[in-house]
Order: sequence, then C-alpha cells, then structure tokens
Amino acid sequence: MPSGLLDRLGMSQPLVLAPMSGSSTPALVSAVSRAGGLGSHGVGYLAPQAILDDAAKIRALTDRPFALNLFVLPDEFDEDEAAIDQARASLDALMEREGLAVRTTRPERWAPRFSDQFAALCEARPAVASFTFNLLTPEQMHELRRRDIAIVGNATSLAEVRAWATLGPDAISLQGAEAGGHRGTFLHEPEDAMVGLFALIRLAARAVDIPLIAGGGIMDGRGMAAAEMLGASVAQLGTAFLGCPESAAAAAWKQDIPATEDTRVATIRSFSGRAARGRRNTYVDALEAQAGRLPPYPVMNALTSPLRKAAAAAGRGDLVSEWCGQAAGLARIMPAAELVAILLEEYAQARESLA
Repeated sequence: MPSGLLDRLGMSQPLVLAPMSGSSTPALVSAVSRAGGLGSHGVGYLAPQAILDDAAKIRALTDRPFALNLFVLPDEFDEDEAAIDQARASLDALMEREGLAVRTTRPERWAPRFSDQFAALCEARPAVASFTFNLLTPEQMHELRRRDIAIVGNATSLAEVRAWATLGPDAISLQGAEAGGHRGTFLHEPEDAMVGLFALIRLAARAVDIPLIAGGGIMDGRGMAAAEMLGASVAQLGTAFLGCPESAAAAAWKQDIPATEDTRVATIRSFSGRAARGRRNTYVDALEAQAGRLPPYPVMNALTSPLRKAAAAAGRGDLVSEWCGQAAGLARIMPAAELVAILLEEYAQARESLA
C-alpha cells in the first residue's frame, strides 16, 4: 500500500467513504474517519453556512481528518421556461395520482453559488477537498494548496483522468460505470463514459503517475483488495454505507437497497436533470421517458425536491431518488463502525489469500 497517499490524506486504512450528497452526515463521516479511513461529506447541495456548520459538527465528533466534496458548477444557470412548465405539470400530476399533498414550487435559487460554496470550503479547511462535475481553475487549485488542503479530482474516463492530471491533484478518484449516484462526467456525454471500474483503473494506472482512488460496485473487502491489485491505492465505497443508521437516506430507501436486483440499477436523468445511477422505481417508470424534455441539473433537482421530501415522509421509497451502485444487493445493514471493521477484516483476509 503506497503509504505516501495515506499519510497525505491522513488515513491509516485504505478505505474512503464516498461523498454522497444528501445521504452523508457528520455522524457517518466521523465514524469512518475514526476507524482510520477517510470520511467524505458531500456538501454539493448545502449553502455556505451549512457547509461550515457541518464541518464543525464533524470536528466535534472526531479529531481525525475528513474530506468535503463539492459539485463544480457555474454560479448562474440557464432557465428554459417551457421545460420548467412541462416538468412542473408532470410532477404535480404524478404527486396527485400518488396521493401526495404537495406540489412543485419555484425556489429563489436553483442551487447555491459554487463560488460561495468554495469560499466556505476553504474557510472550513478540511484535510481533503474533492470535486466532481468539472475541473477546478489553476487559481482555485492554488487557494487550496496554500491552505494545505489535499485535492482529489473525479474522473469517469481516461481523458478526464489526463485532464485532472495536468492540474496536479494529490489523487484522482475513478468513478466506474458501476458506481451509484450522479455521474461526474464532464468531457463526454454520460452514456459515452460508462467505463467499467476495473478497465478504468488499468488505463489510468498506465497513463498517469498519480495515486488512484477506485469507486464503483465495491461492497466488501475482496473488492477493495481487487482494486488495489489492479493499481488503485485506495478503495471508495458509498452504497455499502447507505443502509447504516448514520446515513441520511430515507428509511424506505434503506429497506429497498438489499433487495435491489442487478438488472434494476439504471442510468436515470428524470430526478435531477443529470445522469445518475440508481434503482428503477415507480417515479422512474413514470417520468424517465420524458427525460429529454425536462430541464437540466440543478433546475430539475430543485423542482423534484418537494416530491422527494413528501415521499420520504410517507415511506414511499418508490418515489424517491434511490441512488445506488450496481452491487447494491450485497449491502449489509449495520452501524458504520461495525461495517468498517468487517470490511477491513475481509480486506486483510483477501490480501493474505492472494499472498
């Protein structure tokens, strides 16, 4: 195991908690960090003050290093009024049909300004900052480096790996096609960058001399060891932790995860306006056919927010965005600390077997 990367990221174990925006919590992040891994908190949906508040909560729970993750987005977004009207009509009709007593609203902003979020992240000074959806500017890289914040960029293809490599991050996080949640693709159409994790690791390891974090479909210690054997320095797991009591995933969603069939995991645009991997459910069956006519992220994501909140409160997992990776059926429902202990035991046994 390349000790340099673990030391740089403040880890003693080769395990990263995927930064699951909307599902990660300070309790989940701190549990993984306390166990020697790197807890990552997805803060892409949060306002700047909420980012600072959550960073303080994590520090109150652990003195171990942690990561904050942001979506790299423009500060302002185009508004297609016809697409917005169509989306609102379709969503309102679905909610009425499914018996949910809420309707869409138009928020003051579709999403927080990235520049404000980035400033808050710099003020919070996590040990590690990771970024998805696009590259940082050289100026932003400089701002992080002068605060001694380790930088991790997300890539879904070899071209994206090389693009991040030119900026000199501390590590590159590889998002294989098997990964759950939003696709981080930024140089291609998402369907053109559905590269399997094991292929992506080998391609990236040959192309760049930068430590690699492997994510996508890894649910146990054997998968962690396999990723390492192929050239990754660290394994990143997200879906494996969704069912933990510390996760903010809706209760009904947590119940659905272990029962997810491999053929029911699909690439979905209709929840947020951006390609994401998750479980086909009632919502997806009703709205996905319209995905091409719906507004892009983050507009669609904001419009579906009332429905997702109401569905979660009503125990309707089939109407929330049940993001999950390809191997969701391998999920184990238990507290995060127990899961980390099992994962590391499995990892050690797998390495011993290989030796």
